[in-house]
Amino acid sequence: MNIVLKLSSNACQQLSEKYKSYEQTSKNPYIRFFAKVGKTSISVYTSGKVVFQGSDAEKIASEFGHVAQVVPKKQTNLIGTDEVGNGSYFGGLMVTASFVSDNHLKFLKEMGVADSKKLTDEKICQIAPKLIEEIPHVALVVEPEKYNEVIASGYNAVSIKVALHNQAIYLLEKQLGSQPESIVIDAFTTEANYKKYVSAEKNHPLTNVTLLTKAEDQFLAVAVSSIISRYKFLENLKKLSKESSFTLPSGAGNLSDKVAAQIIKSQGIDALNHLAKLHFANTQKAMKIAQL
Repeated sequence: MNIVLKLSSNACQQLSEKYKSYEQTSKNPYIRFFAKVGKTSISVYTSGKVVFQGSDAEKIASEFGHVAQVVPKKQTNLIGTDEVGNGSYFGGLMVTASFVSDNHLKFLKEMGVADSKKLTDEKICQIAPKLIEEIPHVALVVEPEKYNEVIASGYNAVSIKVALHNQAIYLLEKQLGSQPESIVIDAFTTEANYKKYVSAEKNHPLTNVTLLTKAEDQFLAVAVSSIISRYKFLENLKKLSKESSFTLPSGAGNLSDKVAAQIIKSQGIDALNHLAKLHFANTQKAMKIAQL
């Protein structure tokens, strides 16, 4: 487990004194105090950020203000969110929030819903339209051009996802007309980071949010959102491929560099703004291949 807290100078001093007998040397110039307590490490950075990592991270962090998240015990009356496209150079970013009630359980079992990462794209394209029809949800699709505009305005790769997850949940709560018991987000950042970025957003859900790693394996609502997001991403990539006359690959590997370079040569560098996330390193690699 990994927990990050932002502590005051006094709190950092108290922590350092309490665990001084466990202190070890760190080669990181930005760490002013490092300790190893059993299987858990404590790193105090010069910025005041403190990272607790290991089996007892939650226990030790709770001594300095960390409040453990309560993991929902039920699969139903729950909103779950997930995103797809954040790791792909081409295509947009899709974030979906889905609500699962007791009435949906039989249907979801019949559909064979599981984490979309375990399903083939063919299977996803078969079941996603049925999920879209039956399950209350909000799917936000950010095309590459809009994505680039938002990034240029000051958002980063994490804060844009926080904003989208937050907005999808907020809109779904309004659509439902009542509060769910729980909200689970498939964790893509730390709880501290999420709270920092979400505080800048205008709208906020009424229900407390829980961030969990591999939540799509634990909650059907997150799995549904994962499938719908993947489907929306594949449809978006297909549309952009048709518009550009190039077969745009998913991911951010060498193939993306080569295809981007071909687009630059035939349509110019500006064409990428409509097709790809420009802040990815692929843009510079493609320009080099295209000899710009």
